Amino acid sequence: MQNLFYALTFERTLDRYSQADTTEVDVTAKVDPAGRTAQLLSAFFGLDEGLPRIADWAVCDGAGGKDGMPVIFSHEVGLNTLEPGDFAIKRRSGKLGEVTCLTLAPADDPGELRTVLLAGQFGSESDPPVSVEITGDIISLDQSVTFKGAQVAVTPLEDGPSLVLAEKVPQGQWELGKAATGIPFGGGSGCPEGTAQVLRVTWEGGITKPDGNAADDQERKLYRVTIRQEDGSEETIAPMHLADTGDGDNNHKLCLDRTEPVKSIAFPAGGFTDPRGDLNPPTYIGVSQRLIDKQS
Repeated sequence: MQNLFYALTFERTLDRYSQADTTEVDVTAKVDPAGRTAQLLSAFFGLDEGLPRIADWAVCDGAGGKDGMPVIFSHEVGLNTLEPGDFAIKRRSGKLGEVTCLTLAPADDPGELRTVLLAGQFGSESDPPVSVEITGDIISLDQSVTFKGAQVAVTPLEDGPSLVLAEKVPQGQWELGKAATGIPFGGGSGCPEGTAQVLRVTWEGGITKPDGNAADDQERKLYRVTIRQEDGSEETIAPMHLADTGDGDNNHKLCLDRTEPVKSIAFPAGGFTDPRGDLNPPTYIGVSQRLIDKQS
């Protein structure tokens, strides 16, 4: 009943449509106070005319039947600075793709506002998209940096998703004991009581088990977390719990009962698929360092 209520009362608030850059914030810095450069981490050509008709309701008007491409930023971004007209998608032929609309959903839990889902006509198998460039003023959520001029190569349609970011989660975003809404474009589950630290991992695109279900304890055991001991040695463990599941996005929280610093996170091939059914390759990512204490 709770899931039905959520579905019936769902309202889009994160979708945007302007084909012009309307941002008026005067930000020119490309490096934030912590030394992190504003950049695009990935652009994932996930679906070729494959967004379902329900995307008109859940994603943005006109998304159904279009191409889908999540673009991931190094920082969380400000919704009021995002427009489809900020993105230039170049095809192999040199022609530009068309971005009909965009949304920050479904990756909209606290700390996740860096995945922008684009819907439009970006290319085809014979003339695929090859790069994405930010041509407008997209500004980070904290207004410290602009992404104008940032660009990244597009991950091809036939490739499965890889990890693109791993970061320690501020304690204020742990959401201990929170239950997932249980439907796509809802909220993910939180870590359990007794958690000592939390890592967020971000994939190039939305992921599920190969059977279409959300990740569970089987996938928890597949995540490999390498921690540093006080004596400098390293140990590889599995998370004690896997959270932020059941909400249809590209993020998971790895809940640890250990306090040692985390060096890296790995995941083996074939554990997840993207919405097109492409299996993930073996993937590895170092943990991003940032000023956690100022964000707790």
